[in-house]
Amino acid sequence: MTTNIYIKTILMGIVLSAMTACSLDTEPISQASELTEGSQTDTTTAVLKDREAAMSQRTAIYNLFKNRQEHMHLDYVLMGEAHADNAYGGTTGQETIPTETNALDAATGTLSRDWSRYLEDIAKANVLINGVETLHKNGQVSDAEYRQWRAEGQIFRALMMFRMVRMWGSLPIITKVAQTITSENIKEVYPTYFPPRSTTEECYQQIIEDLEYAEQNAPDISSTDRTLMSKTVAQALLCKVYAEKAMRDYDKVIAYAEKVRNTPGVALEKDFVSLWGWNAKAKDCMKRNTTEGILEVHWFPGAGNWESWMFGRCLEDYDNSFTWAKWVTPSRDLIRAFEAENDTLRMNQTIVYYDCTWSNYYPSSHYAFMYKLRSGYNNEYIVRLADIILLEAEAYAGKGNVAEAAKLVNIIRHRAKLPDLPAQYSSSKEQMQDAVLRERRLELAMEGERWYDLCRNDKVESVMNGINSRDEGRLPLARPFDENSYMLPIPQSAIDENANLRQNPGY
Repeated sequence: MTTNIYIKTILMGIVLSAMTACSLDTEPISQASELTEGSQTDTTTAVLKDREAAMSQRTAIYNLFKNRQEHMHLDYVLMGEAHADNAYGGTTGQETIPTETNALDAATGTLSRDWSRYLEDIAKANVLINGVETLHKNGQVSDAEYRQWRAEGQIFRALMMFRMVRMWGSLPIITKVAQTITSENIKEVYPTYFPPRSTTEECYQQIIEDLEYAEQNAPDISSTDRTLMSKTVAQALLCKVYAEKAMRDYDKVIAYAEKVRNTPGVALEKDFVSLWGWNAKAKDCMKRNTTEGILEVHWFPGAGNWESWMFGRCLEDYDNSFTWAKWVTPSRDLIRAFEAENDTLRMNQTIVYYDCTWSNYYPSSHYAFMYKLRSGYNNEYIVRLADIILLEAEAYAGKGNVAEAAKLVNIIRHRAKLPDLPAQYSSSKEQMQDAVLRERRLELAMEGERWYDLCRNDKVESVMNGINSRDEGRLPLARPFDENSYMLPIPQSAIDENANLRQNPGY
């Protein structure tokens, strides 16, 4: 944004002059903190000048899903799948190898990118949330516009915070746009640019507060626009939040899952293929705005994305960027998991083999690719119903109600043309928990959830420390997974910029 560029150019001079006047022991700011966006005289002054500016900021936030693909999708899938047992990094480059081998450290470039960009996204949401509040007080936007636009901003902010908490355990919570630094206020305002991290519990409470407001004020889910941040999105995210260890409340997981499942127009797609399929005649994805999609991202012919060639082979142009190994390639261990269940339908929609001109883990004659992204005109899912149904099953299993858990798992299995769970999985709470985790692995493979599923269920050490004995294609682990592996390292670049940040244990 223009304001962000502007503040970067003026802060150095302001802070240097202020330090001279005040003799404060404060490091100069060479650039704006990613936590702040805009420049103003106080935190309640409008950061959006009028209704049109608010509409533009709202549009810009929605466009972040499409325009910031590196951290929104690419890095998210890399961490969720290649840091777990579902995938390899896909290349021999340092962008991916540390994720696969558990060699992540404070210097890992992808983590530095993700940390700063998620905070920038939160800052952009803050501009909308705070801006429309002031515009509403001034009578420049209607009550309905204020409530909807604020709710949409809070859903987006909550989603970005949720991802950060999952990755790093906590983050600095900023919900306002920082004041402009002057010689008179530097001592008070400087810490708002570079604050410490909040506790995990504080982060989740902010996420919950945002989502509870959105549940009451966001628009209803639309059958014709599943990109809308609706109240159903808020409910689905609350379901996911209450499933996490720090906030675990199985009753609330079940309650929010039921709200989502009972929403008119929300249902599993009858055919799993329709979620991912390719219409060769139209040269477009088979379907958008699916009944199953709770929050989707759409790309259209003429304005596509580049993710498909980062992950696989574009079906509208087989030779487009098909000259080097891809990020995030399905692992032998995942393939064997599909084969063990005779789960051919989901496997064939998740994995495809091509001949290629390189060899990386697989021989070039039999190279496995991610198949859930088939063109630059994809429909991608941020949240879909199957995820929520299986979280509800996880909650019932956690409560020891194996019968209800089995019913929900079987709904997903039947769509995949699989029989009911074998009876032995209903013999104990622990057996059913394992069955749910396995079903989530196959249903949501290559969608970025596997690592967080292992973390949430305390399965990281037991699953990942034996991976090299089960998967001959995986690079050797640089170090074993332990209790510190559940949180990722804070990027050193962020610590260098903000001395109030403290590194996570073990790094």
